[in-house]
Amino acid sequence: MDPLLVLKENVKQCDLCAAALPLGPKPIIQMGAESKILIAGQAPGKKAHEKGMPFDDASGDRLRTWLGVSKVTFYDEAKFAILPMGFCYPGKGKTGDLPPQSECAVKWRAGLLHALSGIQLTIVVGQYAMAYHLPEERQGVTQAVTHWKLYWPKVIPLPHPSPRNNIWLKRHPWFEAEILPSLKARVRDILSAG
Repeated sequence: MDPLLVLKENVKQCDLCAAALPLGPKPIIQMGAESKILIAGQAPGKKAHEKGMPFDDASGDRLRTWLGVSKVTFYDEAKFAILPMGFCYPGKGKTGDLPPQSECAVKWRAGLLHALSGIQLTIVVGQYAMAYHLPEERQGVTQAVTHWKLYWPKVIPLPHPSPRNNIWLKRHPWFEAEILPSLKARVRDILSAG
């Protein structure tokens, strides 16, 4: 059997942090051996948990707009891998969802990333993914996004596309004016290359 399929099946059966999950374990990832673009996110939200699909909500609609892709393209694992820092819905906190469970990254992340040998662009979404993928960016999301050209064209840090970040987007109009056109063009080039 294909080693990646075995790994994905093992992830789907994982219940390592079941006791800490209010809705129980339901690992949600998307990836294929031929995936070209990796979205390194935080953790599935409650809607993702209910539907069993990552980013099938308002955050996903905004993220797809930022990338310039349709839902069909976004959910094609030959094109996009979606690998959050925590694979299951962590529950609700005072100001939004709780942080992702750290057990996922410790147990699974290195093996899954190793299996994604064809990734040409890693999109790092939100503070928890940035802490792992861009550990040198210790000043927060805004600073990391401001430094996007340091990582370009292999990696790009993005704020979380949640509607909760509307104020951030209004305060930082350069994000949509400067970064999104470059991001859309890069995504288009990668996907059109085959």
